[in-house]
Amino acid sequence: MPTLFTSPRPGPALAGRRALLFVLAGNMLVDALEVSVVLVALPPMGRDLGLSMFGGQWMMSGFAAGFAALLLLGPRLAALWGRRPVYLAALTVFIAASLAGGLTDEGAVLAATRVVKGMCAALTAPTGLAIIGTVFRPGREQSRAVSVYSLFGAAGFTVGLLSSGALTELSWRWTPVFPGSFALLLLLAGLRLVPRDAGPPSAEPLLPALIRLVRNGPFVRSALCAATLNGTYLGLLLLLTHWLHDTWGWGSWETALAFLPACVPLALTLPFADRMVARFGTARLIAAGGCATALGCVTALLTGAPDTYVTGVLPVLLCVEAGFVLSFAALNLQAVSGIPAAERGTAVPVYQTAVQLGPLLSLPAVAVAAGAGYRPALLFLTALATTGAVTACAPRRRARPAIAA
Repeated sequence: MPTLFTSPRPGPALAGRRALLFVLAGNMLVDALEVSVVLVALPPMGRDLGLSMFGGQWMMSGFAAGFAALLLLGPRLAALWGRRPVYLAALTVFIAASLAGGLTDEGAVLAATRVVKGMCAALTAPTGLAIIGTVFRPGREQSRAVSVYSLFGAAGFTVGLLSSGALTELSWRWTPVFPGSFALLLLLAGLRLVPRDAGPPSAEPLLPALIRLVRNGPFVRSALCAATLNGTYLGLLLLLTHWLHDTWGWGSWETALAFLPACVPLALTLPFADRMVARFGTARLIAAGGCATALGCVTALLTGAPDTYVTGVLPVLLCVEAGFVLSFAALNLQAVSGIPAAERGTAVPVYQTAVQLGPLLSLPAVAVAAGAGYRPALLFLTALATTGAVTACAPRRRARPAIAA
């Protein structure tokens, strides 16, 4: 795994660094949990608050909007105020927003808390990586730390899904509150473990860095493929959540269990992602992942609205998850592989912003299309997945040889 920073300062002892890593990685778990914890709660949440499918989807896309809106500013705020204050303050606001979301009776207020929580995640995610970069030594130690950080994120989606299924059986109001309880534990541990900055953090000027990134073909392709993959994935889960609940009458717990094939494989295979990349290369894995996602959507579109879970729902879930298993790590690696280490502090937030823009655009579109039926919504997802597959499989341009003066 590539890292953002390569000049760590002398840090705490090994035991202290490990404890700090679990705090920072735990925050990634909370961020991923926050995405999935409301998913299967959307139908009962919408029923109680008088929200349509389009209104309910803002509980998911609102988090993505807040995340995307503030992600590029996160490193600059950390440079201005310090990483420790920004990290701890974001956790505090996240906890308050979680409590407010569980208490409100207004859909607009609940959506607003989701936006706020997305903003908090946009501050903690890059700041956590920056702290890892300053505490852990470059090379194997830092790579392992980033791998653990990523693994917690992948596991968090599964934890959130199962938690949502169980909590919604009691009341959907527990689902926005639940991530806040984890964040409270992280805040208490972080007050003791998160180190203070040794000196003023620096942030590269944004505009010149953005111009260079836009001109970087591998980075742009990675960002576009990641956006379409994430947008297809969450859009599909939104569509199937309402289909299983509204058409088949499934409860929240049944729906959560039905979605496990769409999230568990990534968490199980992520520790071996580096070996896959070393054997097959990023380009092949990204192309295979894009094609698997598109194949699942095309197959589901051709077979029509599902009649049974085994034949109508499970195949598309497995294909889209295969896209994540094959290309998730490869996309991250390709995005920053040709970028100097000094510029990765800007490149990674830009890439993560693109990842969030995928569902921010796809979720409202799926909700609108679903008003006309299952197939129109799936047609949109198929077009989105196909765009990602075409981008992933497009031939790379060879660099032009320099012309001698």
